[in-house]
Amino acid sequence: MIRRLLILALGAWTVSAQDGAAIYKSRCAGCHDMPEGRVPPFSAIRGMNALLIMRSLESGAMKTQAEGLSSSERYALLAYIIIPGAKAAESLPPAAFCRDKSQTLSTRGPRWNGWSADPANTRFQDAAAAGFDATDVPKLKLKWAFGLGNGIIARSQPAVAGGQVFVGSETGAVYSLDARSGCIRWTFEAGAAVRSAIVIGTEKQPAAYFGDASANAYSLDAATGKLLWKVHVEDHFAARITAAPQLHGGVLYMPVASIEEGLPPLPTYECCTFRGSVVALDAATGKRVWKTYTIAEEPQATKKSKSGAQLHGPSGASVWSTPTFDEKRDALYVATGDNYSDPPTNTSDAVLALDRKTGKILWSRQLTPNDAFNNGCTNPFKTNCPDSNGPDFDFGQPPILVSLANGKRALVIGQKSGIAHALDPDQQGEVLWQTRVGLGGVLGGIQWGSAADRENMYVALSDLKIKGIVADKAVPEGYRLDLDPNQGGGLFALRLATGENLWSAKPFPCGERKSCSPAQSAAVTAIPGVVFSGSLDGHLRAYSAATGEVVWDIDTVREYETVNG
Repeated sequence: MIRRLLILALGAWTVSAQDGAAIYKSRCAGCHDMPEGRVPPFSAIRGMNALLIMRSLESGAMKTQAEGLSSSERYALLAYIIIPGAKAAESLPPAAFCRDKSQTLSTRGPRWNGWSADPANTRFQDAAAAGFDATDVPKLKLKWAFGLGNGIIARSQPAVAGGQVFVGSETGAVYSLDARSGCIRWTFEAGAAVRSAIVIGTEKQPAAYFGDASANAYSLDAATGKLLWKVHVEDHFAARITAAPQLHGGVLYMPVASIEEGLPPLPTYECCTFRGSVVALDAATGKRVWKTYTIAEEPQATKKSKSGAQLHGPSGASVWSTPTFDEKRDALYVATGDNYSDPPTNTSDAVLALDRKTGKILWSRQLTPNDAFNNGCTNPFKTNCPDSNGPDFDFGQPPILVSLANGKRALVIGQKSGIAHALDPDQQGEVLWQTRVGLGGVLGGIQWGSAADRENMYVALSDLKIKGIVADKAVPEGYRLDLDPNQGGGLFALRLATGENLWSAKPFPCGERKSCSPAQSAAVTAIPGVVFSGSLDGHLRAYSAATGEVVWDIDTVREYETVNG
């Protein structure tokens, strides 16, 4: 219904493309015409769903830039941005839905629940739970494909349970699909984009838990998609939930991040006031149990920027990834991002241990001190850039809790610095070893997730490099980002006990593929004998866990006949 109303509004409103172009030039072009870091180029936002763009202007990442615009001006801007003649969001055809209307959720069959198959966040699964083993991997081929709507990014990791696949989308739609055929069992429309992986709880009533880009947490009936509860976990306008929650003992532990880091290039922006947090919710009701900020101090006014805007701090230390649960110590471990503004804190770029029952911070181990950074540091004028100016070495992945052969335990984690760390969870996070595998950087280092079996930690390297901007008449604005096809990527096996590099698999060249990078920023997944890693060249590869040799490779860049049309 929301999509149809937006389409009608666009059709009925008389807007001027010239007016929209002027608004874009004054409010948007400064970032999107010369994109840096995580800012998408104009070509990317032109291909987005109109609904997503309007949500962003009204309540999302671009709310600050759109402040003061009238409704007609926002529609004029939208009319200028979207590609003329582009299809608006369409309703799903009846043939996309399953004929079997069963509303039960089986507990049998292969299962992958949430971010990891276990609360230690190893991203390792034995063959019985996976439903296949190393000998089956070379035989893998496409079974079905499902279209996730008009969004241009797929970030929600699917969960598999009871013969169903649960996945969210950039448009805010959440789907339950039949694992055998891909047909739709139910759909749900969240209030914003869903980047979080889905967690399926089986206590009492089977439920699906996730978060959205407006910092809302949801619980749905996993069998029907009916909303059980919805809770807003953070009031800051830039807050969002990027990671799956951790579910344990009837409590949902929800990590909170934000997009405020991307707003400081606007000269008038009063950077920055967001603090990362973890929120514990009763899984049955959504009632808050506790909330812990990663920065204890509330932001205060500090100094004025070069443009005269009032600055604030401390800020940042977002929690981008799923908390890790430690049953022995009844604790949660979370990894934090950098500070957004001065002064830097000692809980940014750190691993924190929290008491599971109260949320009290038990200890903190910072791996990169004095790391205050925002996207204002990437422009020539350093608009609202903190004095330390980075290096932007966030933790984008959770720590992995492992047992060592000597009876001790470790938390192993990769960082955007290009370094993998091992910490002792039983000695206040004391550093056990550190191994460098890459150069690191704003879009480099070890990004969204590593995996571990009983012997090794498997680490994928990004180290993406953007060479510059080149002319390209094939895209609307006439240029595109020029990715370095020869830099980045690689997969590494590190011994859990020592950090020794057992083997490294070199990245693959891009060949003639345009806008290509060999960087491997995606999370790694492992089963006995095999490690899976995706690359920005569009390939998903399976590597031998013993040697690093590629045993299977699929190029996903192709046209698909999707089951939902």
